[in-house]
Amino acid sequence: MNKQPIGIFDSGVGGLCVLKQIRERLPYESITYFADSGNCPYGSKAEDEALDLARKNIEFLLELNCKLIVIACNTVTAVAIDCFRSEYKVPFIGMEPALKPAALQTRSKKIGILATENTLNGRLFKQTFDKYAHGLEVFIQPGHGLVELVETGGQNSEKACNLLKEYLLPMMEKGVDTIVLGCTHYPFLKEMIQTVTKNSVTIVEPADAVAAQTKRILVQYELISMAGNDPQFQFYTTGKKTMAQKILFDTIDSPYGLEFIEI
Repeated sequence: MNKQPIGIFDSGVGGLCVLKQIRERLPYESITYFADSGNCPYGSKAEDEALDLARKNIEFLLELNCKLIVIACNTVTAVAIDCFRSEYKVPFIGMEPALKPAALQTRSKKIGILATENTLNGRLFKQTFDKYAHGLEVFIQPGHGLVELVETGGQNSEKACNLLKEYLLPMMEKGVDTIVLGCTHYPFLKEMIQTVTKNSVTIVEPADAVAAQTKRILVQYELISMAGNDPQFQFYTTGKKTMAQKILFDTIDSPYGLEFIEI
């Protein structure tokens, strides 16, 4: 049994959708979450800058004795996960757009992908696309401005609605029946996406698959906490504490042993 925490980081609060699924699958694990909201978004930054910011996040989590790190950011996974796996000894879990389940679910064989620019330009996405997109029509759309709206609590705003109409309605006209959310912030827009698309599409996100992989790796490396462990939860943010707290408590009910720290 290993009582050290799982480390999770994202450019902001988007990774809370991953945290939620990890808590459900691994209720006895302590978790340390780092939201780099002060430097958000990562998706439009130069790769070197995104990599440097991610490395600082990793070093911070390692100083807090994390036993495994979940990169709850598609952008960082796309540009740097292979590099980090070679640099550090702890296991890493990354994110990638959920093309495989989307390919299995679509009936029209037409899929839309909403993601950040860096995710769409990354090697990992291209590999996944080449592997699972055969026989499909795939419509790709960068989600400019969506991350910033989620970070400020504007996921249900008129601006969010207008942006989603701009991004998604052209896909709908092409006959898309499945939309892949390729950024951890985007599930916070799920209700608005359903409104814009009139509940006519299947929305696919990878958070549950990431949680399942986290459990598999913990078991494989004999790092899992056993039943009876008293889990603790630390939340660090480089952004505004009040906004992060609101989003956190809207996402997760009664976090155990919560320690909330603005840095």
